[in-house]
Amino acid sequence: MHLPRDIIAAKRSQEILTQDQIETFVSGLVDGSFKDYQASALLMAIVLNGMNVEETTYLTDAMMRSGRVIELPEITRPKIDKHSTGGVGDKISLILAPIAAAVGICVPMISGRGLGHTGGTLDKLESIPGFKTQLSEAAYRAQLQKHYLAIIGQSKDMVPADRMLYALRDVTATVESVPLIVSSILSKKLAAGIDGLVLDVKCGQGAFMKTEAEARKLALALVSTSQQLGKPTRALITRMDEPLGYAVGNSLEVIESIECLKGKGPKDIMYLTRMLVAHMIEMAGLCKSIDEGITMVDQVIEDGSALNAFADMVVAQGGDGAVVTDYSVFTAASQKEALIADGKQVGYVSAVDALAIGEAAHILGAGRSRAEDTIDPSVGIVLNKKVGDSVVAGDLLATIHLNDSGRLLAVKAKLKEAFQFSSDPPIVQQILIDSL
Repeated sequence: MHLPRDIIAAKRSQEILTQDQIETFVSGLVDGSFKDYQASALLMAIVLNGMNVEETTYLTDAMMRSGRVIELPEITRPKIDKHSTGGVGDKISLILAPIAAAVGICVPMISGRGLGHTGGTLDKLESIPGFKTQLSEAAYRAQLQKHYLAIIGQSKDMVPADRMLYALRDVTATVESVPLIVSSILSKKLAAGIDGLVLDVKCGQGAFMKTEAEARKLALALVSTSQQLGKPTRALITRMDEPLGYAVGNSLEVIESIECLKGKGPKDIMYLTRMLVAHMIEMAGLCKSIDEGITMVDQVIEDGSALNAFADMVVAQGGDGAVVTDYSVFTAASQKEALIADGKQVGYVSAVDALAIGEAAHILGAGRSRAEDTIDPSVGIVLNKKVGDSVVAGDLLATIHLNDSGRLLAVKAKLKEAFQFSSDPPIVQQILIDSL
């Protein structure tokens, strides 16, 4: 029997923990025999001394099996999911999942809520009137069998160890640890019954990982750990220096996502979506190359089947299917305010700081600081200029959607910080850095 203090002491002394020690820790956390203060001590030891691939794999597996693990043998389609490490304006899942379903993949997507700048995938979807992100397992299975697509939240009996550890990490300054990040992400994804996983690991101003080196380290750890657990996995390393697309804010991002499914989306979102789905299609064995996968993506957008898949999911999960044709279904913000370029803001946009844009949206109420905070789904920012665009005095830089005029000055100040200008056209960096 491994005592909590012995496991803590081993990691504190830079020893490699055994599978049995890690399983004892996770099961003890869930059943209460490993106290919060002991778990916190072990988390700090992990942050300071790290974990190797085997330890990370043992931790991920134990966390995944700490609750119910879904198996989907009744679904014969390849079951491929996607995960993003998050960013500002990142609404890719809303576009990617119905496209993937339309080309022949089953997408059992268990997503999360946002904590920070803007809402997560679930918050965005819940801006659709009536949309339910909590389904019973029977309803979840039935929807996947009928529509091959569901985007839901994590149930209380799935990966309880992650919920407990995440709460402790948030208050003990132990969030920034690659093994802990890897085990948190993968334990939830692998518990959903998937056959393979494609990852979008972001770096830059608006990302959790600020540098390419940090993102690459995380991507390699995610891929190696997932593959150790028998799941084919790929990672794309992408830039998150400026927001993805033009819309930042929950209902605004859903509207932009629907426009993407109609083939009218911003170039950066459409490019990244095509690449991610193409990797899913190739992993599923439905195409022989990424280029062929991209062609398949374009076909289901052009023929409307991707948009239909989104509408079917919305209706199946209790939402108003009219959203795909009538955006007035969404609750709109009560006010709109323009951010206009002055005489100093001319030339070309050389940078749009994604973090500053996200912080401005947060001030409006589009995000949450604590898990219990309420998000305002109608507020946000729609950019009118992005990096490389020319600007003259009087041009519209952004439109602010708000419900509380008392927040306007702070939001405008934050937005003015976000935009930088140059006299010469800047080099627009490719959004995709590498694929692993």
